[in-house]
Amino acid sequence: MAILEVKNLHKSFGKTEVLKGIDFSLEEGEVLSIIGSSGSGKTTLLRCLNSLEFADRGTITVAGESIFDSSVDLKARSEKTLREKRLYFGLVFQSFNLFPQYSVLENITLAPKLLKKATNEEIEKTALELIDSVGLSEKINNYPCELSGGQQQRVAIARALALKPQILCFDEPTSALDPELTGEVLKVIKSLADKNMTMIVVTHEMSFAHDVSDKVIFMDSGVIAESGSNEILTNPQSQRLKAFLNAFGK
Repeated sequence: MAILEVKNLHKSFGKTEVLKGIDFSLEEGEVLSIIGSSGSGKTTLLRCLNSLEFADRGTITVAGESIFDSSVDLKARSEKTLREKRLYFGLVFQSFNLFPQYSVLENITLAPKLLKKATNEEIEKTALELIDSVGLSEKINNYPCELSGGQQQRVAIARALALKPQILCFDEPTSALDPELTGEVLKVIKSLADKNMTMIVVTHEMSFAHDVSDKVIFMDSGVIAESGSNEILTNPQSQRLKAFLNAFGK
């Protein structure tokens, strides 16, 4: 059974229809890359998966449990229920979104402590392990302003992992970084893929998407214009995807 199933997802903002019936599934341990031009609906899709936005129609199911169903009155959902459903996903933003007043360690332990996911000692032990896994053990007491963009993004990844999500999502995690810093973040994501972390990555890094992905979705104007294995990046079938990849020199 798929760990994630998305069926007939629609989302509009006013009169602008951003998602026009999105369908896909993801198996546990797989990496899905979502590519497409700006405005194609990629970020809106991620935000709907993470319950930061609510779709107008459709369903989202994780591990057999309904996360979103448009036939259910959203007003009937308590904030507690929504928080619980959001925990299925972790989200790493393109702009890091770290708390500037907290150290690296505090940024990572804050949410688990608020949610009482374990004892404080267990939470801090896990956080230290995560910080080490992203190569920042020497920075545990530093503040975001004292870190490079790549280091901040690696902290953001550790913070998302601290809540032990079933699916980790990335929204263009390297778009705010220069090429040198991009490599260090992509290396961390690749290491997670090697550990069979289930992930959804919105990215413009085509070579990275090819190397790390089990599945690729190409979105265009709110629909999935083409999807398949990573081979669609080297052997696209649609003219639209061919044109998109040519723009990246592929």
